[in-house]
Amino acid sequence: MYAKNTETFTDLLFQIHKYSLEHSQTGSNENNKQNMSEFAIEYYVEGTHLSQRQKDAIEVRLNKLAQGHRDIAGASVAVECVSGANRRAEYRVRLVVYRKPSNIAATRTQDSVRGAISEALEAAVRQIREQRERMRDRHRTARV
Repeated sequence: MYAKNTETFTDLLFQIHKYSLEHSQTGSNENNKQNMSEFAIEYYVEGTHLSQRQKDAIEVRLNKLAQGHRDIAGASVAVECVSGANRRAEYRVRLVVYRKPSNIAATRTQDSVRGAISEALEAAVRQIREQRERMRDRHRTARV
């Protein structure tokens, strides 16, 4: 009778252990996916308005860039109206992407907020891709 209870108890412990391992692995994979694709984006807007649609476009573009990578930790977007009283409206967008090993900054000035955001995003994307390529080349030459 004692041996039978021991078997069921050990089976129960094994099942609990197996369940906890499976649950912890799926939970950690989901957390890793969330951490890789979601990060904080700060906005600073002065002298103009940044619509929710423009914010969503920035977030989609940066999340797409971060997908599959762990080097981006966050971003900051500053939009300012820099024109004087006698000039046409001119907007400056400064985009800083916080990443490892060094941050990326792109600043563009245009007569439309949308164009300045688009150009700043493209400049930041180009710089990030160049840095990633340099890191890959550095690792390739170190292995050879």
